[in-house]
Amino acid sequence: MDNAVIAYLLYLLIAVPLTIWVGSTLSRNGRVFLVDVFDGNDDLAEAVNKLLVVGFYLLNLGVVALYLRVGDTLANARAIVEVLSVKMGVVLLMLGVVHLTNVYVFNKIRRRGRLDAMAAPPVPPQGWTQPAAPMG
Repeated sequence: MDNAVIAYLLYLLIAVPLTIWVGSTLSRNGRVFLVDVFDGNDDLAEAVNKLLVVGFYLLNLGVVALYLRVGDTLANARAIVEVLSVKMGVVLLMLGVVHLTNVYVFNKIRRRGRLDAMAAPPVPPQGWTQPAAPMG
């Protein structure tokens, strides 16, 4: 078997399950964060969570697929490990960037919601007061 094929198989056997594990972990643990972002609206948080997971898988598995090709001839096991380490490093960095971007965006949404809530008066107006007559 060609060393490039071995590298492809090892890469896919590592990258795909790793992506799925990260996605499911983020989905499980991110739901609580999204409920807070959306002020306790469980249905909206669940829907957004599912959409984020689908987008996460599409983006990251797309990167895994696009980055599969090995350009050089792999002469030995050392070359296979070196190619795999670079490829997995790119996949891990991509997973991290997508995760941190999502957290940043939703934290901004959450912070904005909290600022809007603080801008409203704690007690609604209970009446109206006539302006004072000008002195003079």
